[in-house]
Amino acid sequence: MLISKQWLNSFVQTDLSTQKIAEKLTALGLEVESIQSAAPALDKIVVGSVVALEPHPDADKLRVASVDVGEKTPLQIVCGAPNVAVGGVYPVAVVGAVMPQGLKIKKTKLRGVESSGMLCSASELGLAEKSTGLMALPTELTVGEPVEKALDLVDEIIEIGLTPNRGDCFSMLGVARDLAASLNVNVDLANAMAITSENAATIASGSDSGSGSESESESESESESESDKHSPQVKLEAIDACPQYIAQTISGINNRASCPMWLLERLRRAGVRSVSPVVDVVNYVMLELGAPMHAFDAQKIDGDIVVRWAKPAESLALLDGKTIDLAKDMLVIADSQQPIALAGIMGGANSEVSADTTTIVLESAWFAPSAIAGRARRLGLHTDASKRFERGVDYSMQAQAIARAGQLIVQICGGQLHQQTIALDKANLPSRPTITLRQKQVDQLLGTKFPKRLIVEILRALGMTVSETDKGCYEVVPPSYRFDLSITPDLIEELARVWGYDNIPVAPIHFTESGEASKPQSLSMSRGDIHSTLVNLGYSEAISYSFVDSALADLLSDTNGSMALRNPISQEMGVMRTSLLPSLVKLVAYNKNRQQNELRLYEFGSGYCRNDDGTITQTRKLAGVATGLMHPMQWGYQQRTVDFFDCKGDIETILMQCGVPLDALTFAPATQSWLHPGQSAHIIYRDEVIGFIGALHPSVQKKLEISARVFAFEIDVDAITDKPVPVAKPLSKYPEIRRDISVLVAQRCATAHLLAAIKSVSQDLVTNVCLFDVYIGRNIPKNTKSMAIAIYLQDQKQTLTDSQADAIIQEVTNKLSTEFNATLRG
Repeated sequence: MLISKQWLNSFVQTDLSTQKIAEKLTALGLEVESIQSAAPALDKIVVGSVVALEPHPDADKLRVASVDVGEKTPLQIVCGAPNVAVGGVYPVAVVGAVMPQGLKIKKTKLRGVESSGMLCSASELGLAEKSTGLMALPTELTVGEPVEKALDLVDEIIEIGLTPNRGDCFSMLGVARDLAASLNVNVDLANAMAITSENAATIASGSDSGSGSESESESESESESESDKHSPQVKLEAIDACPQYIAQTISGINNRASCPMWLLERLRRAGVRSVSPVVDVVNYVMLELGAPMHAFDAQKIDGDIVVRWAKPAESLALLDGKTIDLAKDMLVIADSQQPIALAGIMGGANSEVSADTTTIVLESAWFAPSAIAGRARRLGLHTDASKRFERGVDYSMQAQAIARAGQLIVQICGGQLHQQTIALDKANLPSRPTITLRQKQVDQLLGTKFPKRLIVEILRALGMTVSETDKGCYEVVPPSYRFDLSITPDLIEELARVWGYDNIPVAPIHFTESGEASKPQSLSMSRGDIHSTLVNLGYSEAISYSFVDSALADLLSDTNGSMALRNPISQEMGVMRTSLLPSLVKLVAYNKNRQQNELRLYEFGSGYCRNDDGTITQTRKLAGVATGLMHPMQWGYQQRTVDFFDCKGDIETILMQCGVPLDALTFAPATQSWLHPGQSAHIIYRDEVIGFIGALHPSVQKKLEISARVFAFEIDVDAITDKPVPVAKPLSKYPEIRRDISVLVAQRCATAHLLAAIKSVSQDLVTNVCLFDVYIGRNIPKNTKSMAIAIYLQDQKQTLTDSQADAIIQEVTNKLSTEFNATLRG
């Protein structure tokens, strides 16, 4: 959103500098991205009037103009512009002027005729991208006056980056409301309109000639003046999507009239190009009040106006030349024969206003955001109207906006305002919630004693209705233009941002000592700690969309819990991901195709799953992929590729960093069909599966055209953080005993199960179990393996004797023999 400081000052009277205003807006949450001059420096460029015009004696396309610039004698200037005329007023760059493009104006000869200056186009002055001729200025300007002063070009443009929730600030009025509240002044809307219209009071309240009848029927509006054949009737067939529609007919206009310079300049400074007087006024009122409108050529409307959903097989040629096939969920404005506009997005070419149009029908309507959202994106359209309607437009502004536009059009183009037709279904207009706000909640959330007098003052300054129902308790109703306010914390945020976050005092966290043991806290997996750990392990962070290709999601999942999007951005982003792995695997394939073979990527994000009862679960996940060489290439050691145990070690490092004790972590064979059956495992913490690790199945890699082995892991962060932090135990002051055993077991025996069985024997005394050797080969029976295990014993209360240690080892061997048919090697 581009904000002219001059225009903003007409709404809010302030002496603040542009920089101070920018700081205020940023503090209010309207982030200022840049500040630029409204126009280049135009020194020595003045207003000039052509008093005489003669043909060039030696060039058919050139003419010699005598131009009055307020000096004793007119300047002689050779000009080739087709629109130069006697009596015309244009910008004149006199000798010594330096044009925005760097050209210095000198006295010179053109085809033998002396020229002492240059008549300028808007593009040559940096006021337009393209020009077809000289920039025509209003004839009432003072000859010789600097153009900067004459056109009031000394202005600055503040560019604001708006967040999606602040649709109300896509207008000068919306930004002015916030600024006025922070400065504790009123918005002067009458003054802002008076600058551009002698009828400001009439425009602000609606004119008598434009007033119309109102129908609260769900089906059709009725006009008090049925004899007024200029006013079409309006029928609302989709009242849930459009409960309010106002049509204003204006006849006898001249759409070839020249728009006043102040209006064109305000449009230019807002980044909007001029099209025609009618379209320019409609755009201007949208920028001013935030209410998008549309204008139809009345002669091209057949019968009455109908607001309805599109019918099967209907199509519409749009103003941009594109013809679209309409879907049944698209809201259209139609006449008795066909659609004439895509509601809230773009008009149709079949009802377009042209330079020859003499009668128009202005549309000012309220369209529900749900009826507009997604349709423009689906059609590849992005219009100023759709951007506003998708976020929510003030549903009380339509009458004021159409009155404002009607008066300006009559002022510029002439014509007559006819009876308005108003179709209204109040029951389907949005209702604003009543929100309860307590002083105690404000103080608690902001961490300070908030001034009581400011609560009512700030909220009312922001347009809210506030009533105190009890001491320190308020009932608050947000205004019709604030769709982002629905709960108590929203109001507290409004108080904080208008009061100023800098006014909230910094206070240290207050701790109290207690002799009681603290309650067990949950484990923490902070994004910062995880990032630091993984970066140190050689991983790079990836940030990807939550939408993935449905085919890829199915390939890397054994469940059908993914949710299809109604309006996907593209075919490759059709479903919400249940896992982060499809996003990372896609990145691996992308990088491999670009000769990036050594990759370690991770992502911390969310997975989304639809449950059997139709509810949706969002789960935080941490996923990673690794492929290629284990270490950067160098001569000091023999190279090898990343393997299963490298990734397993990375997982153990991450979890240990987050407080997970490794003795509570086990790995068991995985069952996912898309993982390699011999190189994959479930990650188990305290008897709950919290993730998986493994190599991608060869068939999956073949489909993805990835030749090098890829290892992947994913951890359910929420499953870990729900677990309590392990209780710390004091270290024993008595000696530790190590006993090694070597047992023969079947090759299919899982190490994790074997070690868990050993730990379960005399848990208070077996402090650690470690596998330090595995042997398969000669001198042991076929289909068996020898496992060498170190068992550490320690008592918290006394020194263990050899006989006590022998008894524990005997118990261990008996358990292994019973559960795993293990035999002790000699």
